[in-house]
Amino acid sequence: MVKDGNLNYSEDEEENYSDDGDWGDWKADDDVVGGGEEEDDDGSESDFLCLFCDSHFVSCDLLFEHCRLSHGFDFHGIRKELKLDFYSSFKLINYIRSQVAGTNVGVGGLKLMISKMLNDEEDEEDTFDREEVMEDLRKLGDLCIDVEALGETSMSNNDKCNINGSKDVTLLSNCNGLKDDLIVNGKDAEPKVCDGRLVNRNIKKVNENYFGSYSSFGIHKEMLSDKVRTEAYRDALLKNPTLLNGSVVMDVGCGTGILSLFAAKAGALRVVAVEASEKMAKVATKIAKDNKVFNDNEHNGVLEVAHSMVEELDKSIQIQPHSVDVLVSEWMGYCLLYESMLSSVLYARDLWLKPGGAILPDTATMFVAGFGKGATSLPFWEDVYGFDMSSIGKEILEDTARLPIVDVIEERDLVTQPALLQTFDLATMKPDEVDFTATATLEPTESEAKTRLCHGVVLWFDTGFTSRFCKENPTVLSTSPYTPPTHWAQTVLTFQEPISVAPASLLPHDDRRGAIGTKECPASSIHLRVSVARAHEHRSIDISLEATGLSSKGQKRHWPVQIFNL
Repeated sequence: MVKDGNLNYSEDEEENYSDDGDWGDWKADDDVVGGGEEEDDDGSESDFLCLFCDSHFVSCDLLFEHCRLSHGFDFHGIRKELKLDFYSSFKLINYIRSQVAGTNVGVGGLKLMISKMLNDEEDEEDTFDREEVMEDLRKLGDLCIDVEALGETSMSNNDKCNINGSKDVTLLSNCNGLKDDLIVNGKDAEPKVCDGRLVNRNIKKVNENYFGSYSSFGIHKEMLSDKVRTEAYRDALLKNPTLLNGSVVMDVGCGTGILSLFAAKAGALRVVAVEASEKMAKVATKIAKDNKVFNDNEHNGVLEVAHSMVEELDKSIQIQPHSVDVLVSEWMGYCLLYESMLSSVLYARDLWLKPGGAILPDTATMFVAGFGKGATSLPFWEDVYGFDMSSIGKEILEDTARLPIVDVIEERDLVTQPALLQTFDLATMKPDEVDFTATATLEPTESEAKTRLCHGVVLWFDTGFTSRFCKENPTVLSTSPYTPPTHWAQTVLTFQEPISVAPASLLPHDDRRGAIGTKECPASSIHLRVSVARAHEHRSIDISLEATGLSSKGQKRHWPVQIFNL
C-alpha cells in the first residue's frame, strides 16, 4: 500500500510479487509473431503503440525501451519498485494512457501520480475495470498471454474457477465462456487466458447488486402481497403437522422471514433462516424478536437468522452437515430460472439436508403456449382516438423479438393449447440439470374454428408441494395464465414473424399452395425446441427458441433460431 507518500508492503503483498515475473508474458506468442520482429502471416509487422506518443514499434521490448529513454517511464523498474502483480500492471498501463499521456509531469510527478492511483485503489476496493483494460490492451498492440505463465497460477489459486469452492457456475466451464471479456488475444491466435480473480470479482459485484436489490421493502411488500405465492407456502408449512412438528428447518433466502415464521408457528424445533442481504438479515432478526420466536443467548425462541450466503453458512453458525429435516426456499425467478438461485438451494440440499429429508417445493414444471395478437400492443396502436398508428406497434414487435418480456397474459389471448416443456424433481436432480434443452408441440385451440396468427410463445411454471412430503395437504403454486396472476407474471418470447395456425380439423383436405405458416397455408401445429442455460452474466439466463411449422400434410418449415437474454 502507499502511506504518506511512501511505499509499504505486507508480507502477503510481497509474496504476490515475483522478481521473476517480468513482462515477458506480454511478448507475442511465437506461433503468432515469430521472434518478435518477424512479419505476421499477412506480411505486416507487429504494431505496438507507445503509451505517450504516436510512435509504433515491432515489439514490447522496443516500446518500453523507448518509453524509458524518451519519456522517462521505466515500466519494468516501476513495476518492480511498486511490486505490481500482473493485473495491477494492466491497471498501471490503463492509468498511464488515460491520465498521464499527453501531460508533461516529469519522472517525479509521474511517480506521485502513480502513488495517488494506488492510494485511490486502497480507498475503493475492486475498482478494476475490465472493459477499460481490454480496450487499453487493444490500443497497446496485438498481444497474447502465455497460459502457462498466468493461467495455471490463476486456476490453482481459484480452485479451477469454482465460486466459493462449490457453486457450479456454467460461465466458468473450461474458462472458455469468458473469452470475450477475460482474454488478451493475438491477431490470429486462439484465446488463451481466463483469470479466476476477475471472474470472482465480477460475480461478487453481481451478487452484491442482486442481494442489495432485495434490501428494498417494496419488493418484499410485492411478494408478501402475492396471495398465490404466500398462501401456497403457508398451507404447505402449516397444514402438514407431521412434517414440521419437532423438525429442524432451513429457509434459504429468508427475506423478511415469513416462511421461517410459518415454520416456527408449525412447531419446528429449530429454524435456521439464511439471508445474504445484510439489511434484510437485520430486518428478519427484528421481526423474529417482535414475534417472540427469535433464538440467541437472550431469547428462548426457535428461529435464528444467519447473515450469509448458504454456501458459506458454516462460517456464520454452528450446524452439522445432513442435520436438516425440511429445506424450504422461495427461489423461483422470472421464467423459473432467472436469478440462478436454484443452484444455491441444491447446494444446501446436498450439504445440509438429511437423507430422505423434505425439500419444499419438491417439483417445478415449465409450460409453454402460443399467444395471439391480443397479447401484443398492436390492438392499441391500430386505433388511437380513431387514428391508425399501427406502424408504431409493428416497430415495437420487432424490438420485442430480441428481448424477453415479463407480463401478465390473459387466457383469452392464447391461440394454442399449453404444452409441458420441462419438469424438475428438486429432491433428486443434479445441479447441472438446471440447464436444459427440451421440445414441445403446440396445437392450435379449436375453440375458435378459424385461422389465427401466433405471435410468439409464453412461458410459465408451477411448483408443487406434493404428497411425497406434504402428505396431509399437498398444494401447487401456479403462475399460469389460467389461474390468478402472480408477481412472476409470465415470460413472453416474440417470434420474428407471426406464424399462421389453424386446427388440423379445418385442413383435412387442404390442397392450398404456399409457405407453411402463412395465411394461405396455416400450420396445423408448431414444433418448438427450447434451451435454457445460465448466461455469461452471473444470475442471468439465455433462452434459445427454434420454431418449426408443420402442415396438415406433414410438410415442415423452419424459422431461424432466436436468442433471448433475461
